[in-house]
This record gives sequence, C-alpha cells and structure tokens, in this order.
Amino acid sequence: MGVPQFPPSLDDLSAIAERVMADLPAPFRKAIAAVPILVEEFPSADVQADMELESEFDILGLYHGVDLASKSFADTAGDIDRIFLYRRPILDYWCETGEALDHLVAHVLIHEIGHHFGLSDDDMEAIEAGLR
Repeated sequence: MGVPQFPPSLDDLSAIAERVMADLPAPFRKAIAAVPILVEEFPSADVQADMELESEFDILGLYHGVDLASKSFADTAGDIDRIFLYRRPILDYWCETGEALDHLVAHVLIHEIGHHFGLSDDDMEAIEAGLR
C-alpha cells in the first residue's frame, strides 16, 4: 500500500476516535456514550481567548463541560458536555513527533475523557496502557 496522498481528514480522525472508544473498558464506554466527540480544524476564537493560547496549535483537544465529580442532581442544565479534538494541531504534532496517529488520537481522547471523569494523570495513563 502506498503513502497517502492527502492528510487525514476530519472524518478520518472521527473514525480513529470511534475505534478508540470501541476499545475502551466497558464502564468508561457506557458512561461517556452520551458525550459527543467533535473533530474540528482548530479551537474556536473563544476557546483560544479563554485559555489564553498563544497559538491555535497550542491545544490538541478539549473537554467542555462539568466533570462527573462536580455534577449534582440539584444543578440546572447548562451547556452540554462535549469533547473536541483539533485536527490541524493533532496533525502538526503527529508530523513533528512521528508518533502513530492512532496512538496520538487515543492519548488525546483518553486525556479529555479523563477530565469528564475527574481522573488523575496516573489513571489516564493506566487506561491508555490497557489499549496497547
């Protein structure tokens, strides 16, 4: 098989993210099933300003919402939880490091899912190690 002619598209990264989700342990898959994963070219201008990013390439993914540890039944419904993956920064990092794209997407996705669950870095590393 030859070298791809074009960089992976938004749909390609979405497909990789779906495969990562399918490989996650069942309790995590079930708990995160209602959280949409959106792949966009770059973070929005609002995200860039809110996070005080120097460049739109400074972030690979983002969990937007209230983590499960902070949610309460008494809370009023606010904005929906979402996970964003940013295609161009991911591809830039992929080219710079030579890391396998599926491993990179898995790393970013697990990190953002970890924010949803309120997990520690060690917990996220253990989940990621379980996928290899």
